[in-house]
Amino acid sequence: MLKKWLFVLISCLLLSTSAVAQQAFIEGVDFQRIDPVVKTSDPGKVVVTEIFWYGCPHCYRFEPFVEKWTESLPTGVVFEQVPSSLNPSWTAHARTFYAMKMMGVQEQLHGKLFDAIHIKRQRLNNLDSIAKFVAEQGYDEKLFRKHYASFPVDSQVRKNNKIEQRYGHQGVPAVIVNGKYFTTGSMAQNYDRMIKIIDFLVADELRS
Repeated sequence: MLKKWLFVLISCLLLSTSAVAQQAFIEGVDFQRIDPVVKTSDPGKVVVTEIFWYGCPHCYRFEPFVEKWTESLPTGVVFEQVPSSLNPSWTAHARTFYAMKMMGVQEQLHGKLFDAIHIKRQRLNNLDSIAKFVAEQGYDEKLFRKHYASFPVDSQVRKNNKIEQRYGHQGVPAVIVNGKYFTTGSMAQNYDRMIKIIDFLVADELRS
């Protein structure tokens, strides 16, 4: 009886150790430390920032994972999305994101814009084509164009570009945790694992 009990105990310990090992992620492999740390938009919370580009097929495939993850954010954690302008050709989409936000329609058009590009294969890569898309969704094209070319949008895109350079990531999708760490799709190897890495880093920040 004692031998049987010891066998069960050892088996449980081995399973527990295996589970911990699976959740232990390695700096420099699964995620990268940002040095120096970048100030976040909300110093009182753990801020998780997704860096994306509407034209990126990997970002499009990652989106459902992000949506599901944000449905149950831990207390003390906030999530934000930032359109990347690492590549100058991505700037049109970065401007689009903030123009839609200023109109109060970013949430309504976010998924539709992704679908239009990646499912319907629409070439929405400049102001005219994107403005037409916005109008087709029933929104004010003239107002969109005004915001797209506005000083606030220009300033935000310039600010993001500088911050992205400080993050040091080389592609998208990338997720920044509290201005201290980042992970990318290529580092994580798959999107389910990427979410687990984010959870791992968030938990560590919540404990600190």
